[in-house]
Amino acid sequence: MARPSRRGFLAGATAVPLAATSAAKAIEPAIEPAGAIAADLAAYIGFGNKRSGGAGDNACGHWLADELARAGYAVEKPALSVPWFEAGESMIVAGGARAALAPQPIVTPTPAQGIDGPLVRVNAHGRSDAPLSGAIALIDLPYGRWSSALARPARAPVDAAFAAGAAAAVIVTNGPTGQIIQLNADGGAPMFRGPVGLLAPADAAPFLEAAMRRARATVTLTGRGGRRPAFNVIGRLDRGKGRWITVSTPRSGWTDCAGERGGGIAAWLHLAREAPSLLPDHDIAFLCNSGHEYENLGAEEALKAAAPKPAETHFWLHLGANLAARDWHEGLFGLSPIAGTDSQRYLVVSPPLLPAARRLFAGLAGLESPYPSDRLSAGELTAIIAAGYPSVAGVFGVHRFHHVEGDNARCVDPAAIAAATAAFRELLLTAAR
Repeated sequence: MARPSRRGFLAGATAVPLAATSAAKAIEPAIEPAGAIAADLAAYIGFGNKRSGGAGDNACGHWLADELARAGYAVEKPALSVPWFEAGESMIVAGGARAALAPQPIVTPTPAQGIDGPLVRVNAHGRSDAPLSGAIALIDLPYGRWSSALARPARAPVDAAFAAGAAAAVIVTNGPTGQIIQLNADGGAPMFRGPVGLLAPADAAPFLEAAMRRARATVTLTGRGGRRPAFNVIGRLDRGKGRWITVSTPRSGWTDCAGERGGGIAAWLHLAREAPSLLPDHDIAFLCNSGHEYENLGAEEALKAAAPKPAETHFWLHLGANLAARDWHEGLFGLSPIAGTDSQRYLVVSPPLLPAARRLFAGLAGLESPYPSDRLSAGELTAIIAAGYPSVAGVFGVHRFHHVEGDNARCVDPAAIAAATAAFRELLLTAAR
Protein backbone atom coordinates (compact mmCIF):
# COMPACT_ATOMS: atom_id res chain seq x y z
CA MET A 1 0.00 0.00 0.00
CA ALA A 2 1.34 3.46 -0.89
CA ARG A 3 2.34 5.59 2.06
CA PRO A 4 0.37 8.87 2.34
CA SER A 5 2.53 11.96 2.02
CA ARG A 6 2.92 14.55 4.77
CA ARG A 7 0.93 17.03 2.70
CA GLY A 8 -1.95 14.65 2.16
CA PHE A 9 -1.93 13.48 5.74
CA LEU A 10 -1.84 16.92 7.32
CA ALA A 11 -4.60 18.14 5.02
CA GLY A 12 -7.02 15.76 6.72
CA ALA A 13 -5.85 16.07 9.80
CA THR A 14 -2.62 14.41 28.01
CA ALA A 15 -0.85 16.04 29.98
CA VAL A 16 -0.81 12.42 31.18
CA PRO A 17 0.59 12.04 34.70
CA LEU A 18 3.69 9.85 34.76
CA ALA A 19 1.93 7.32 36.95
CA ALA A 20 -1.05 7.10 34.58
CA THR A 21 0.29 4.26 32.45
CA SER A 22 1.72 0.89 33.36
CA ALA A 23 4.48 1.32 30.79
CA ALA A 24 5.51 4.65 32.25
CA LYS A 25 5.43 3.33 35.82
CA ALA A 26 7.54 0.32 34.91
CA ILE A 27 10.40 2.45 33.61
CA GLU A 28 9.97 5.59 35.68
CA PRO A 29 13.20 5.06 37.66
CA ALA A 30 15.21 5.04 34.44
CA ILE A 31 14.37 8.61 33.45
CA GLU A 32 15.57 11.79 35.06
CA PRO A 33 13.16 13.62 37.36
CA ALA A 34 10.31 15.44 35.66
CA GLY A 35 11.80 18.62 37.13
CA ALA A 36 14.83 18.35 34.83
CA ILE A 37 12.61 17.82 31.80
CA ALA A 38 10.56 20.80 32.95
CA ALA A 39 13.71 22.91 33.14
CA ASP A 40 14.72 21.98 29.59
CA LEU A 41 11.20 22.67 28.35
CA ALA A 42 11.17 26.07 30.09
CA ALA A 43 14.54 26.91 28.55
CA TYR A 44 13.29 26.07 25.07
CA ILE A 45 10.11 28.09 25.50
CA GLY A 46 12.13 30.96 26.94
CA PHE A 47 13.97 31.53 23.66
CA GLY A 48 10.72 32.95 22.26
CA ASN A 49 9.83 32.93 18.60
CA LYS A 50 11.62 30.13 16.71
CA ARG A 51 11.48 31.28 13.08
CA SER A 52 14.42 29.82 11.21
CA GLY A 53 17.56 31.92 11.45
CA GLY A 54 15.98 34.37 13.90
CA ALA A 55 17.31 35.29 17.32
CA GLY A 56 15.27 32.65 19.19
CA ASP A 57 16.12 29.83 16.80
CA ASN A 58 19.82 30.68 16.80
CA ALA A 59 20.07 31.03 20.58
CA CYS A 60 18.26 27.73 21.01
CA GLY A 61 20.60 26.01 18.54
CA HIS A 62 23.71 27.25 20.35
CA TRP A 63 22.25 26.10 23.70
CA LEU A 64 21.55 22.62 22.37
CA ALA A 65 25.01 22.40 20.82
CA ASP A 66 26.57 23.31 24.17
CA GLU A 67 24.47 20.66 25.93
CA LEU A 68 25.61 18.00 23.44
CA ALA A 69 29.24 18.99 23.91
CA ARG A 70 28.81 18.81 27.69
CA ALA A 71 27.46 15.27 27.27
CA GLY A 72 30.59 14.22 25.38
CA TYR A 73 29.58 14.54 21.72
CA ALA A 74 31.69 16.03 18.94
CA VAL A 75 29.45 18.85 17.74
CA GLU A 76 29.07 20.58 14.39
CA LYS A 77 26.68 23.32 13.24
CA PRO A 78 26.24 22.94 9.47
CA ALA A 79 25.00 26.15 7.86
CA LEU A 80 21.96 26.54 5.65
CA SER A 81 20.13 29.42 3.97
CA VAL A 82 16.50 30.11 4.85
CA PRO A 83 13.90 32.70 3.81
CA TRP A 84 12.77 35.44 6.17
CA PHE A 85 10.25 38.28 6.13
CA GLU A 86 9.53 41.04 8.61
CA ALA A 87 6.00 42.29 8.03
CA GLY A 88 5.18 45.96 7.80
CA GLU A 89 1.60 47.00 7.09
CA SER A 90 -0.35 43.79 6.51
CA MET A 91 -4.12 44.07 6.45
CA ILE A 92 -7.38 43.77 4.56
CA VAL A 93 -9.87 46.64 4.47
CA ALA A 94 -13.43 46.52 3.12
CA GLY A 95 -15.64 49.52 3.88
CA GLY A 96 -15.44 50.08 7.63
CA ALA A 97 -14.01 46.65 8.35
CA ARG A 98 -10.31 46.03 8.68
CA ALA A 99 -8.26 43.09 10.00
CA ALA A 100 -4.65 42.03 10.27
CA LEU A 101 -3.20 39.59 7.77
CA ALA A 102 -0.15 37.35 8.07
CA PRO A 103 1.84 37.37 4.82
CA GLN A 104 2.21 33.84 3.43
CA PRO A 105 5.86 32.92 2.81
CA ILE A 106 7.77 33.12 0.62
CA VAL A 107 6.11 36.54 0.56
CA THR A 108 5.11 38.33 -2.61
CA PRO A 109 4.49 41.86 -1.28
CA THR A 110 1.92 44.31 -2.60
CA PRO A 111 2.70 47.90 -3.55
CA ALA A 112 2.74 50.28 -0.60
CA GLN A 113 -0.80 51.42 -1.43
CA GLY A 114 -2.04 47.84 -1.54
CA ILE A 115 -4.08 46.00 -4.16
CA ASP A 116 -7.72 47.00 -4.66
CA GLY A 117 -10.47 44.89 -6.21
CA PRO A 118 -13.87 43.31 -5.71
CA LEU A 119 -13.95 40.72 -2.94
CA VAL A 120 -14.99 37.30 -4.28
CA ARG A 121 -15.45 34.24 -2.12
CA VAL A 122 -13.73 31.04 -3.30
CA ASN A 123 -14.69 27.70 -1.82
CA ALA A 124 -12.45 24.78 -0.92
CA HIS A 125 -12.80 23.39 -4.45
CA GLY A 126 -11.57 26.61 -6.07
CA ARG A 127 -15.03 27.60 -7.30
CA SER A 128 -16.52 31.09 -7.14
CA ASP A 129 -19.86 32.57 -8.17
CA ALA A 130 -18.39 35.73 -9.69
CA PRO A 131 -15.52 36.53 -12.08
CA LEU A 132 -12.11 36.54 -10.43
CA SER A 133 -10.25 38.69 -12.94
CA GLY A 134 -8.73 41.56 -10.95
CA ALA A 135 -10.48 40.42 -7.77
CA ILE A 136 -9.36 39.78 -4.23
CA ALA A 137 -10.03 36.06 -3.76
CA LEU A 138 -11.32 35.24 -0.27
CA ILE A 139 -10.54 31.54 0.16
CA ASP A 140 -12.62 29.99 2.91
CA LEU A 141 -10.84 26.78 3.95
CA PRO A 142 -12.85 24.03 5.64
CA TYR A 143 -12.34 23.53 9.37
CA GLY A 144 -9.13 21.66 10.17
CA ARG A 145 -5.84 21.60 12.02
CA TRP A 146 -3.93 23.18 9.15
CA SER A 147 -0.16 22.98 8.85
CA SER A 148 1.13 23.41 5.29
CA ALA A 149 0.23 25.49 2.26
CA LEU A 150 1.54 22.62 0.16
CA ALA A 151 -1.34 20.41 1.25
CA ARG A 152 -3.59 20.09 -1.77
CA PRO A 153 -6.82 21.26 -0.05
CA ALA A 154 -5.04 24.49 0.94
CA ARG A 155 -3.02 25.08 -2.21
CA ALA A 156 -5.46 24.05 -4.94
CA PRO A 157 -8.09 26.82 -4.40
CA VAL A 158 -5.37 29.48 -4.26
CA ASP A 159 -3.84 28.22 -7.50
CA ALA A 160 -7.31 28.14 -9.09
CA ALA A 161 -8.02 31.72 -8.02
CA PHE A 162 -4.81 33.06 -9.53
CA ALA A 163 -5.33 30.99 -12.68
CA ALA A 164 -8.71 32.71 -13.03
CA GLY A 165 -7.07 36.14 -12.81
CA ALA A 166 -7.23 37.09 -9.13
CA ALA A 167 -4.95 39.98 -8.20
CA ALA A 168 -4.40 38.77 -4.62
CA ALA A 169 -5.69 36.08 -2.28
CA VAL A 170 -6.70 35.97 1.38
CA ILE A 171 -6.96 32.55 3.06
CA VAL A 172 -9.26 32.09 6.06
CA THR A 173 -7.49 29.40 8.11
CA ASN A 174 -10.49 27.90 9.89
CA GLY A 175 -9.32 25.91 12.91
CA PRO A 176 -9.81 25.23 16.62
CA THR A 177 -8.58 28.55 18.02
CA GLY A 178 -10.17 31.09 15.69
CA GLN A 179 -6.71 32.60 15.18
CA ILE A 180 -4.44 32.70 12.15
CA ILE A 181 -2.76 29.35 11.50
CA GLN A 182 0.63 29.90 9.89
CA LEU A 183 1.22 27.58 6.95
CA ASN A 184 4.49 25.88 6.07
CA ALA A 185 5.86 26.82 2.67
CA ASP A 186 8.31 25.89 -0.03
CA GLY A 187 11.73 27.19 0.97
CA GLY A 188 13.03 27.87 -2.52
CA ALA A 189 10.62 30.30 -4.20
CA PRO A 190 7.16 31.88 -3.77
CA MET A 191 4.45 29.26 -4.18
CA PHE A 192 1.78 31.49 -5.70
CA ARG A 193 1.49 33.92 -8.61
CA GLY A 194 0.55 36.87 -6.44
CA PRO A 195 0.34 38.18 -2.88
CA VAL A 196 -1.32 35.89 -0.32
CA GLY A 197 -2.34 36.82 3.22
CA LEU A 198 -3.73 34.67 6.03
CA LEU A 199 -6.85 35.85 7.89
CA ALA A 200 -8.05 34.73 11.32
CA PRO A 201 -11.47 33.07 11.15
CA ALA A 202 -12.50 35.16 14.16
CA ASP A 203 -12.02 38.26 11.95
CA ALA A 204 -13.52 36.85 8.74
CA ALA A 205 -17.27 37.51 9.12
CA PRO A 206 -17.43 41.10 7.77
CA PHE A 207 -15.31 40.15 4.77
CA LEU A 208 -17.39 37.08 3.97
CA GLU A 209 -20.44 39.34 4.11
CA ALA A 210 -18.70 41.92 1.91
CA ALA A 211 -17.90 39.19 -0.62
CA MET A 212 -21.63 38.40 -0.90
CA ARG A 213 -22.11 42.00 -2.11
CA ARG A 214 -18.99 41.99 -4.33
CA ALA A 215 -17.80 44.96 -2.26
CA ARG A 216 -14.36 46.29 -2.99
CA ALA A 217 -11.48 45.53 -0.67
CA THR A 218 -7.84 46.51 -0.36
CA VAL A 219 -5.12 44.05 0.63
CA THR A 220 -1.79 45.42 1.79
CA LEU A 221 1.23 43.19 2.46
CA THR A 222 4.42 45.13 2.95
CA GLY A 223 7.70 44.55 4.75
CA ARG A 224 11.23 43.49 4.10
CA GLY A 225 12.80 40.10 3.65
CA GLY A 226 15.17 37.86 1.77
CA ARG A 227 17.35 34.99 2.89
CA ARG A 228 19.50 34.65 5.99
CA PRO A 229 21.81 32.05 7.52
CA ALA A 230 20.59 29.39 9.90
CA PHE A 231 22.20 26.17 11.09
CA ASN A 232 21.53 22.58 12.02
CA VAL A 233 23.17 20.95 15.04
CA ILE A 234 24.67 17.47 15.02
CA GLY A 235 26.47 15.73 17.85
CA ARG A 236 28.36 12.52 17.13
CA LEU A 237 29.86 9.87 19.37
CA ASP A 238 31.89 7.80 16.91
CA ARG A 239 33.24 4.71 18.65
CA GLY A 240 34.19 2.95 15.44
CA LYS A 241 31.40 0.40 15.83
CA GLY A 242 30.03 0.93 12.32
CA ARG A 243 26.44 0.73 13.67
CA TRP A 244 24.85 4.13 14.18
CA ILE A 245 21.78 5.05 16.14
CA THR A 246 20.44 8.48 15.18
CA VAL A 247 17.90 10.57 17.07
CA SER A 248 16.57 13.71 15.41
CA THR A 249 14.15 16.54 16.12
CA PRO A 250 13.34 19.93 14.55
CA ARG A 251 13.66 23.07 16.67
CA SER A 252 12.33 25.88 14.43
CA GLY A 253 8.78 27.04 13.74
CA TRP A 254 6.52 30.03 13.21
CA THR A 255 5.79 30.78 16.88
CA ASP A 256 7.16 29.98 20.35
CA CYS A 257 6.30 26.34 19.48
CA ALA A 258 5.84 25.14 23.08
CA GLY A 259 3.44 22.33 22.27
CA GLU A 260 4.62 21.78 18.72
CA ARG A 261 8.36 21.48 19.38
CA GLY A 262 8.92 21.69 23.14
CA GLY A 263 8.18 18.05 23.92
CA GLY A 264 10.44 16.78 21.16
CA ILE A 265 13.30 19.03 22.24
CA ALA A 266 13.05 18.04 25.91
CA ALA A 267 12.83 14.32 25.10
CA TRP A 268 15.69 14.60 22.59
CA LEU A 269 17.92 16.35 25.11
CA HIS A 270 17.17 13.82 27.83
CA LEU A 271 17.95 10.90 25.51
CA ALA A 272 21.14 12.60 24.31
CA ARG A 273 22.46 12.75 27.86
CA GLU A 274 21.57 9.11 28.55
CA ALA A 275 22.55 7.56 25.22
CA PRO A 276 26.35 7.29 25.75
CA SER A 277 25.85 4.90 28.67
CA LEU A 278 22.55 3.48 27.43
CA LEU A 279 23.91 2.34 24.05
CA PRO A 280 27.52 1.21 24.59
CA ASP A 281 27.65 -0.97 21.46
CA HIS A 282 26.69 1.72 18.96
CA ASP A 283 27.93 4.91 17.44
CA ILE A 284 25.45 7.67 18.27
CA ALA A 285 24.28 10.78 16.41
CA PHE A 286 21.88 13.43 17.70
CA LEU A 287 20.59 15.79 15.02
CA CYS A 288 18.53 18.96 15.53
CA ASN A 289 17.35 20.83 12.44
CA SER A 290 16.33 24.38 11.64
CA GLY A 291 14.34 25.29 8.52
CA HIS A 292 11.45 22.99 9.40
CA GLU A 293 8.71 25.47 8.47
CA TYR A 294 10.08 25.63 4.92
CA GLU A 295 9.01 22.06 4.18
CA ASN A 296 11.80 20.40 6.14
CA LEU A 297 14.58 22.41 4.50
CA GLY A 298 17.10 21.75 7.28
CA ALA A 299 16.30 18.05 7.46
CA GLU A 300 16.80 17.64 3.73
CA GLU A 301 20.20 19.30 3.99
CA ALA A 302 21.15 17.09 6.95
CA LEU A 303 20.20 13.93 5.07
CA LYS A 304 22.43 14.96 2.19
CA ALA A 305 25.48 16.06 4.15
CA ALA A 306 25.53 15.36 7.88
CA ALA A 307 23.57 12.27 8.87
CA PRO A 308 25.11 8.77 9.04
CA LYS A 309 24.44 6.82 5.84
CA PRO A 310 21.61 4.27 5.69
CA ALA A 311 23.94 1.29 5.27
CA GLU A 312 25.73 2.26 8.51
CA THR A 313 22.58 3.03 10.53
CA HIS A 314 21.02 0.43 12.80
CA PHE A 315 18.06 2.59 13.88
CA TRP A 316 16.73 6.15 13.48
CA LEU A 317 14.29 7.73 15.94
CA HIS A 318 12.62 10.99 14.91
CA LEU A 319 10.86 13.13 17.54
CA GLY A 320 8.52 15.38 15.56
CA ALA A 321 5.63 17.70 16.34
CA ASN A 322 3.14 17.23 19.16
CA LEU A 323 5.10 14.69 21.15
CA ALA A 324 3.04 15.51 24.25
CA ALA A 325 0.87 18.61 23.74
CA ARG A 326 -2.01 19.30 26.12
CA ASP A 327 -5.58 18.37 25.25
CA TRP A 328 -8.45 20.87 25.33
CA HIS A 329 -12.20 20.77 25.55
CA GLU A 330 -13.46 22.37 22.37
CA GLY A 331 -16.91 23.54 21.31
CA LEU A 332 -19.83 25.16 23.07
CA PHE A 333 -17.76 26.98 25.70
CA GLY A 334 -14.71 27.69 23.57
CA LEU A 335 -11.36 26.11 24.34
CA SER A 336 -10.60 24.97 27.87
CA PRO A 337 -7.38 23.10 28.83
CA ILE A 338 -7.82 19.71 30.45
CA ALA A 339 -5.48 17.30 32.22
CA GLY A 340 -4.85 15.04 29.28
CA THR A 341 -2.61 14.72 26.22
CA ASP A 342 -3.87 15.48 22.72
CA SER A 343 -4.44 12.12 21.05
CA GLN A 344 -3.75 13.55 17.59
CA ARG A 345 -0.15 12.37 17.79
CA TYR A 346 0.95 9.47 15.65
CA LEU A 347 3.59 6.87 16.34
CA VAL A 348 5.11 5.22 13.26
CA VAL A 349 7.59 2.34 13.44
CA SER A 350 9.16 -0.15 11.09
CA PRO A 351 6.88 -3.21 10.95
CA PRO A 352 9.14 -5.51 13.06
CA LEU A 353 8.89 -3.00 15.93
CA LEU A 354 5.08 -2.91 16.05
CA PRO A 355 4.62 -5.49 18.86
CA ALA A 356 7.16 -3.75 21.08
CA ALA A 357 5.68 -0.32 20.33
CA ARG A 358 2.17 -1.47 21.25
CA ARG A 359 3.48 -2.79 24.56
CA LEU A 360 5.74 0.14 25.46
CA PHE A 361 3.27 2.90 24.59
CA ALA A 362 0.17 1.28 26.08
CA GLY A 363 -1.92 3.93 27.84
CA LEU A 364 -0.31 6.90 26.07
CA ALA A 365 -3.09 8.60 24.10
CA GLY A 366 -2.54 8.34 20.36
CA LEU A 367 0.87 6.69 20.67
CA GLU A 368 -0.70 3.46 21.92
CA SER A 369 -1.93 2.77 18.38
CA PRO A 370 1.27 2.75 16.28
CA TYR A 371 1.29 2.57 12.48
CA PRO A 372 3.70 0.63 10.27
CA SER A 373 6.16 2.84 8.39
CA ASP A 374 5.29 1.26 5.04
CA ARG A 375 1.74 2.61 5.35
CA LEU A 376 1.98 6.02 7.01
CA SER A 377 4.52 8.76 7.68
CA ALA A 378 4.68 12.54 7.74
CA GLY A 379 7.11 15.45 7.90
CA GLU A 380 10.79 14.76 8.23
CA LEU A 381 10.13 11.09 8.94
CA THR A 382 8.91 10.69 5.35
CA ALA A 383 12.24 11.97 4.04
CA ILE A 384 14.15 9.66 6.40
CA ILE A 385 12.22 6.63 5.18
CA ALA A 386 12.57 7.67 1.54
CA ALA A 387 16.34 7.96 2.00
CA GLY A 388 16.47 4.23 2.72
CA TYR A 389 17.05 3.95 6.47
CA PRO A 390 16.10 0.35 7.27
CA SER A 391 14.75 0.62 10.82
CA VAL A 392 12.91 3.74 11.97
CA ALA A 393 10.42 5.15 14.42
CA GLY A 394 8.91 8.58 14.69
CA VAL A 395 6.19 10.70 16.23
CA PHE A 396 4.29 13.57 14.64
CA GLY A 397 0.98 15.35 15.06
CA VAL A 398 -0.96 18.62 14.96
CA HIS A 399 -2.28 19.91 18.27
CA ARG A 400 -4.91 22.62 18.54
CA PHE A 401 -2.45 25.52 18.82
CA HIS A 402 -0.13 24.15 16.11
CA HIS A 403 1.32 27.13 14.17
CA VAL A 404 -0.76 29.58 16.25
CA GLU A 405 0.67 32.46 18.28
CA GLY A 406 -0.86 31.04 21.47
CA ASP A 407 1.37 27.94 21.38
CA ASN A 408 2.98 28.77 24.71
CA ALA A 409 3.71 27.06 28.04
CA ARG A 410 0.04 26.38 28.79
CA CYS A 411 -0.01 23.99 25.80
CA VAL A 412 2.33 21.36 27.26
CA ASP A 413 2.90 19.54 30.57
CA PRO A 414 6.38 18.24 31.57
CA ALA A 415 4.81 15.13 33.14
CA ALA A 416 3.35 14.13 29.78
CA ILE A 417 6.75 14.61 28.14
CA ALA A 418 8.36 12.47 30.84
CA ALA A 419 5.89 9.65 30.21
CA ALA A 420 6.50 9.68 26.46
CA THR A 421 10.27 10.00 26.93
CA ALA A 422 10.32 6.94 29.14
CA ALA A 423 8.61 4.89 26.45
CA PHE A 424 10.91 6.19 23.71
CA ARG A 425 13.91 5.31 25.87
CA GLU A 426 12.73 1.71 26.05
CA LEU A 427 12.00 1.69 22.32
CA LEU A 428 15.60 2.76 21.70
CA LEU A 429 16.87 -0.10 23.84
CA THR A 430 14.59 -2.57 22.05
CA ALA A 431 15.62 -1.40 18.59
CA ALA A 432 19.30 -1.47 19.53
CA ARG A 433 19.29 -5.19 20.33
